[in-house]
Amino acid sequence: MKKISVLGSTGSIGCQTLDVVSRNLDQLKVVGLAAGRGNLQLLLEQVNQYSPEFVAVPDEESCLWLESRLKEFKGDISYGKRALEEAAVLPSMTHLVVAVVGSLGLVPTLQAIHHGKIVALANKETLVAGGHLVDEALKKQGGTLIPIDSEHSAVFQCLNGENKKNIRQILLTASGGPFRGFTEEKLRTVTREQVLNHPIWKMGSKITVDSASMMNKGLEVIEAKWLFGVSSEQIKVVVHPQGVVHSMVEFCDGSVIAQLGVPDMRTPIQFALSYPERWDSPSPGLDIKNVGTLTFEEPNMQVFPCLKYAYEAAEIQGTFPAVLNAANEEAVRFFLEDKISFYEIPKLVKSALERHHVQMYPDLKQVLEADSWARFYVKSEMVHESA
Repeated sequence: MKKISVLGSTGSIGCQTLDVVSRNLDQLKVVGLAAGRGNLQLLLEQVNQYSPEFVAVPDEESCLWLESRLKEFKGDISYGKRALEEAAVLPSMTHLVVAVVGSLGLVPTLQAIHHGKIVALANKETLVAGGHLVDEALKKQGGTLIPIDSEHSAVFQCLNGENKKNIRQILLTASGGPFRGFTEEKLRTVTREQVLNHPIWKMGSKITVDSASMMNKGLEVIEAKWLFGVSSEQIKVVVHPQGVVHSMVEFCDGSVIAQLGVPDMRTPIQFALSYPERWDSPSPGLDIKNVGTLTFEEPNMQVFPCLKYAYEAAEIQGTFPAVLNAANEEAVRFFLEDKISFYEIPKLVKSALERHHVQMYPDLKQVLEADSWARFYVKSEMVHESA
């Protein structure tokens, strides 16, 4: 029996993880849940359904709200960042699913690795901001990290049994989002509703915005670099609007191995939890006869500069990726609050990168300081613009 703790249980990935659990109760048991205050009612329902040992919420008010409605609950409820970290290292758990949004996932991921837990990572920002720290921890502890992102899960599967030294390049596929083929002029006028209307995947709002700006694919480039031990030059993004090929690996002999499937995040989630086994699919299989034509295109980095900034951050390294990620998180938040246009997101990110003094080989404290600096910078720019 694999015992799991889910950080971000009320989000899109968290809910789909629990759906996978429900389909495999003979294999999986939930022992920990952690969620934000955005949907406490759903968290309450999850606690009642899965009876975890431990529940983490962000603040005391949320904790008291839950406690008042869980009079018969025999587990522990706690709050704050320390509670989130505790949910990541529960003695009884074997697997940690990191599905929180943003750099909030970095410290719990490191804690879980240090405690010998298997980490199923859906939070790409963890490796973007602190990939070198996670890499060091894995090498030191001999731990296991399995990606949940569909693209990285695909690469992970393509490399199963292969020698990573034989990788020529990794081909990360991108759907192109809702604005594939748009010009810079057309992007200036897109609405919030258009941005959040992804043509293929149903995801949380933050990752949906990142997909539209192609920042999501840029973050995945940095993530892939750390996951698979390759250089950024060996990672190529190709736009594949059909969303059937989830990613590919080209080897030194010219062979290309691809992973195909229907666009259902429960598949890579389940694979991360079942590995090295495979369990019956939670979704209908791919009917290859009806796939039709598969097309692949170069991304337009002039129209979608966030992808270009991510490649630059992957090359420069140091605290640059942490600033890229944090500045983007704040810019996306302002966009979702209708305070800036979609077109202004890359401008704020670029401005933060231009003003940041990079620190090479940062420790955890320096990474978190760079993260905080970028957030403060973007907020101050907003104040300056509104003044």
